[in-house]
Amino acid sequence: MVDGRETVVVVPSTIQPDQPAPLMLALHGATQSSEFTLRAMQGAADAASVIMLAPSSTDRTWDAILGRSFAGDCAQIDRALAQVFQHCAVDPHRVAIAGFSDGATYSLSLGVVNGDLFTHIIAYSPGFMVPGTRHGRPPIFISHGRNDPVLPFARCGQRLATELKHDGYSVEFVPFDDGHAVPPEIATQATHWFAG
Repeated sequence: MVDGRETVVVVPSTIQPDQPAPLMLALHGATQSSEFTLRAMQGAADAASVIMLAPSSTDRTWDAILGRSFAGDCAQIDRALAQVFQHCAVDPHRVAIAGFSDGATYSLSLGVVNGDLFTHIIAYSPGFMVPGTRHGRPPIFISHGRNDPVLPFARCGQRLATELKHDGYSVEFVPFDDGHAVPPEIATQATHWFAG
């Protein structure tokens, strides 16, 4: 924990210790922490028997979004992932990076750069992508509210989905009639899309 900002690992009770399980790295939005991520995504992860790793950014949002490139937050995520892989049986074919808002931007950006590690990318209401050298071509799930007052639908989620499809990625784009949010049914849909 750094200044009260925790990294949390949740292992559902339904997981068998000797059976490799899906892993989801879940990232919060700006001014939030792992507490938000757990509220928004843990129910769906538990229901699908997915291990959930929820770090908190060291600043008000993730480093690359503040223009610092992938630095301290990325190193912290690497250490947390290493610990989870050391202590849990993880299915290497089902390792997702997911996030909401700034966390979705970070998930998309970090996910395509590390497409040889992350097998799936989930972005709930992303804003943009941080440039980087891409590796692999993981499938991508993007959802966005048509009435989003924070990150406009057409300029953000819809545009990103179109551009990523054009770049050759398999994209599942799910618009919904709401604002800047992770509706529970969308979290469930995305988690099942990833975990099978």
